[in-house]
Amino acid sequence: MEAKTFGYCRVSSADQNEDRQVQAMLDMGINERDIFIDKLSGKNFDRPMYQAMKAQLRKGDLLVIKSIDRLGRNYKQICDEWREITGEIGANIRVIDLPLLDTTKTDGLIGQVISDIVLQLLGYVAEQERAFIKQRQAEGIACAKAKGKKLGRPAIEYPSNWIETYNTWKDKKITAREAMKRLGMKPTSFYKLVKLYENKLLENF
Repeated sequence: MEAKTFGYCRVSSADQNEDRQVQAMLDMGINERDIFIDKLSGKNFDRPMYQAMKAQLRKGDLLVIKSIDRLGRNYKQICDEWREITGEIGANIRVIDLPLLDTTKTDGLIGQVISDIVLQLLGYVAEQERAFIKQRQAEGIACAKAKGKKLGRPAIEYPSNWIETYNTWKDKKITAREAMKRLGMKPTSFYKLVKLYENKLLENF
C-alpha cells in the first residue's frame, strides 16, 4: 500500500483561526481531505480528529504539523505520542517550523535520539516559561497587595433604594417594569441582582 501524508492542525477554541496552519499543509501538497483539525485545548490527546487521524496512520506514512505546540501542550505526553507513532506504528513525523524534528531525514536509532533530545529541551523550556509566568503573577499580586489594591471582582453594589423597591415589587404592589424604572436599571441587570440578592437571603436564612 502506498504511503500517505496526513496533516494535523489545532487551535485552542472555536473562535480561533486555523487557516495559516491549513495553508502550510496545502503548500506541501497534502490533500485537503487528509488534513485533520481540532478546535480544542492541547492539554491532552483526547481529541476526536487527532484520534481519527492516528487511527489511519500506517507504517511508512507521514504526519505533518506546523509547530510542535499544535500537537499538544504537555511535553511528556507529546514524547509518548511521538514514540508510539514513530516506534510502534512506524510512521514519520515532520514539524514544519522546526526542521530538526523530521524523522524522514534521519534513520532508526539516531533519528529517535535526536527527536528525544529536542523534545526534552522543548519540554524544559516550556516548564521554565510556566514557572516564570507563575512567579511574575505571584510577584504582581504581592506588589498590588502591598499598595493596598483590592484584587478580584469588585463587590456588588445595590442601588440605595434597592430593599424598599425589591420588597414592594415582591409584595406585588408594583410591576417589574416600575421597579426597574425606580432603580434606573435594565431588565438584565435587574433580574441578575434579584437572583444574587435572593441567593444571599437563602444563605443567611
